[in-house]
Amino acid sequence: METNNITTIEKVLYTGKTHTTGGREGASVSTDGQLDIKLSTPGAKRPGTNPEQLFAAGWSACFIGAMGIAAGAMKITFPADAAVDAEVDLGTAGNGYFLQARLNVSLPGLDQATAQALVDAAHQTCPYSKATRGNINVSINLI
Repeated sequence: METNNITTIEKVLYTGKTHTTGGREGASVSTDGQLDIKLSTPGAKRPGTNPEQLFAAGWSACFIGAMGIAAGAMKITFPADAAVDAEVDLGTAGNGYFLQARLNVSLPGLDQATAQALVDAAHQTCPYSKATRGNINVSINLI
């Protein structure tokens, strides 16, 4: 169901829950204890990750899953060594902060046309791709 170009979820499959304190210099813990990380600003020389790295990791993992689903639907053997190197930039324009991203996709053993078909299908179905479409600059490159 779509309202004002926003899709309303009909059935929730999973809810990720975290408790974060201290912002970019704090910590984040998931309610199930599987995630327990220190946070730091990009380029800081202290332990911890940052929201851009976390977003890159989440999107790339989801994108690989979406390509795997597309491969199954297309009756293509999905390469076990498929990989996505995600790059998420934090930058400024005018008086605001913005993100942009690149997904560099490696699908060893697949010809260019087949690999591109999987990438295109995944970019249409991956929830992260849907969330960013039309909101930030994104480029997806086969490497």
